[in-house]
Amino acid sequence: MALFGTSGIRRIADRTLLEIALRAGLAVGRTRKSIVIAGDTRTSTGAIKHAVISGLLASGARCADAGIVPTPTLALAAGKFEAGIMVTASHNPPEYNGVKIFNPDGSSFDTKQQSEIEKLVNGILPTASWSDIRSGTSLYEKAVENHIEHILKNLPSNKKIKVVLDCACGAASVITPYLLRQMGCDVLELNCNPSGFFPHDVEPIERNLGDLIRKTRELGAIGIAHDGDADRMMAVDERGRFISGDKLLVLLARETSAKKIVTTVDASMIVEETGLPVNRTKVGDTFVSMELKKDGDFGGEPSGAWVFPKNTLCPDGIYAAAILVTIASRESLASLIDQIPQYPVIRDSLNNSGIVIPVLYKNLLSLNPVSVNDIDGLKLNFDGGWLLVRPSGTEPKIRITVEAKNEARARELHDLVVKTIESARGKK
Repeated sequence: MALFGTSGIRRIADRTLLEIALRAGLAVGRTRKSIVIAGDTRTSTGAIKHAVISGLLASGARCADAGIVPTPTLALAAGKFEAGIMVTASHNPPEYNGVKIFNPDGSSFDTKQQSEIEKLVNGILPTASWSDIRSGTSLYEKAVENHIEHILKNLPSNKKIKVVLDCACGAASVITPYLLRQMGCDVLELNCNPSGFFPHDVEPIERNLGDLIRKTRELGAIGIAHDGDADRMMAVDERGRFISGDKLLVLLARETSAKKIVTTVDASMIVEETGLPVNRTKVGDTFVSMELKKDGDFGGEPSGAWVFPKNTLCPDGIYAAAILVTIASRESLASLIDQIPQYPVIRDSLNNSGIVIPVLYKNLLSLNPVSVNDIDGLKLNFDGGWLLVRPSGTEPKIRITVEAKNEARARELHDLVVKTIESARGKK
């Protein structure tokens, strides 16, 4: 059974996921003997987390429970243990949940480590002897407090600006409002109660953030939005304009004085126009972090996952929010964003039912691109633009990204790739 996608294990929260969670706990506990675990606010998190804990204890591992915290908070806490486990499905719909495993440096398990865990999960997993099975967990109660202290140590406070904050009733609710107020911000909370019943689709993209956009425009405030586990942060400027992830990538790279950027194959060509060296990876924060371990001092994805290696190697939406208010307290966010060029980008997805990927790729190559990149899916470069087609690593979808020098060319390429995908449906 293939377990890991581009961001850990994710499934519909059902009996199968419970069984996987138990076996994942047994597998991790065989090789790591001290683990910290936490979860996001999803209604299924308690059940999935206890399944993981049961596996850990049955393997003989010591386990500390940090409760409900964001993924980057758990990743930072993992520095005091041999591993960290987060129960979350991040930005997926509420019926999903999952398991993500972290190293002490905050990076998620890389492909080799995932393969080792997957082999154990799919094999025979004995428990420890009765005398070595652990009787229970300890509590790790200072994860949020330690994360706030860690951020404030690296960033100055006393930021007198208005912020509208949408935590989507997710895990950021337990930390970001308190952090921003400690930084001096006047915070208006939207959906900052950690109920786990998401008030809108939890992925922080423009079409899901209508209330945030309206309120920032009304108040002349900046807006910050998180996904379910706060490894992502997206923003709205004081004019009520949603800021693209590509522009945020450039803005954060400049603020952190990055000398080399690591980003994914689907990021805009404006990243290269910064003049900085750029290393592109497969889509997924795991691949960004793997490259940042080798080289680079800032990385991220236009989906809103920002990695600051001096912080941890986990995407940290809370840390990113603190950096953004630092920038906005000094200069107009809208003016800074207007100085960054932008080309039309279309991001879309289609159900992958009936699509045979090799057939699809063959059809795409027949479109006569100028050049091809197959590091992740298929990226076709054309005169005046490019398109990327790749199967999602977290959902049963085909992801599409198109960028071009003008809107007409972007729409032409988008329509062309959609037509090509649909023509491949059901073909063998």
